[in-house]
Amino acid sequence: MDISEALKIIKRGTVELISEEELVKKLSKGKPLRIKAGFDPTAPDLHLGHTVLLQKLKQFQDLGHQVIFLVGDFTAMIGDPTGVSETRKPLTSEQVKENAKTYEEQVFKVLDRKKTEVRFNSEWLNPMSALQFAELGSKQTVARMLERDDFKKRFKEEKDISILEFYYPLIQAYDSIQLKADVELGGTDQKFNLLMGRTLQRRYGQESQVVMTLPLLIGTDGVQKMSKSYGNVIGITEPAREIFGKIMSLSDDVMWSYYELLSDLSQEAIRRLRDAVAGGEQHPMKVKKNLAFEIARRFHGEAAAKGAEEEFETIFGKKGLPNEIEEVRLPADGKKRALVDLLAELKLASSKTEARRLIQQSAVLVDDKKVTQVDTSLESTGQYLIKVGKRRFKRVSFS
Repeated sequence: MDISEALKIIKRGTVELISEEELVKKLSKGKPLRIKAGFDPTAPDLHLGHTVLLQKLKQFQDLGHQVIFLVGDFTAMIGDPTGVSETRKPLTSEQVKENAKTYEEQVFKVLDRKKTEVRFNSEWLNPMSALQFAELGSKQTVARMLERDDFKKRFKEEKDISILEFYYPLIQAYDSIQLKADVELGGTDQKFNLLMGRTLQRRYGQESQVVMTLPLLIGTDGVQKMSKSYGNVIGITEPAREIFGKIMSLSDDVMWSYYELLSDLSQEAIRRLRDAVAGGEQHPMKVKKNLAFEIARRFHGEAAAKGAEEEFETIFGKKGLPNEIEEVRLPADGKKRALVDLLAELKLASSKTEARRLIQQSAVLVDDKKVTQVDTSLESTGQYLIKVGKRRFKRVSFS
């Protein structure tokens, strides 16, 4: 493909490219580039926010370049200080190993397994000697580190910054050295870390990588970036009906950013859709359904996406119930069960705290009756239909 045409694909949805001139020079060599993106396994599942980077990796892959999916199993134990207001607790090695397994399985829902190089940064970081680790620290100054916004803010507020946190960007940069990366991708919040890679590659006698930043996908709350910590994620392993329903809950404005960052449609096709919606030729609901179907199909296949669409129509079009509702059987011990505990146990809420919040927001219905009292309890006899929000249903039978 012509370099100018390749650049159009590569630049789609990007915020910054540092620098385009360097990328053109690398592309002009006529050989596959090594494209790196790192993912710290800090949670067990990938979500659509992660797939923004995966989609861009896939585009590079389709252009014939070598994609490296880097699992930061070593760096996850340090914890990325990006956007953190205080010293964070690192994960245990057991937590990281468990999460890394699922990452490795899930990534191939987007990338081509045969064309992807999967690496773990523990490969070269675990064997490092204390002397080598100290030498890495000598490659950058404290003053340069304190230019980072979150470090600068914490320093001014006299909040702790551990020396270990200073090492995080250095280690991410060292990954680029070990992998001989030509290009590194990351979210806009990773710019400091990505640029550190350019600096250290030069100091280790390598050609600097090109840095490409992409937007942070907005979560289902329509405000914060998609993150497990904000509880606003759409997980790629969630059932098709959950993916479909959550995308349908997005605002029309947020929907267009999902089209731009996640859809396979061309930019021209997306522009025509926007014009059609603005001109009243297309209803935004229909356009959103097309997006929800595309994403659900990508991770679960055509049949599951069709089933999710039909269920959505049943619930929201006719105000009905899904065709299938999971039934959970619990022992009838004669004791009352606190609804807050039950919601958490049934996974209808992520925690008891969230369960209380949902009840206070009148988002919980038992047998089609709205629950408003947080201390509500249910008798452990008979059967109940519990509904949380618009898409979560469970039938509970005590026997």
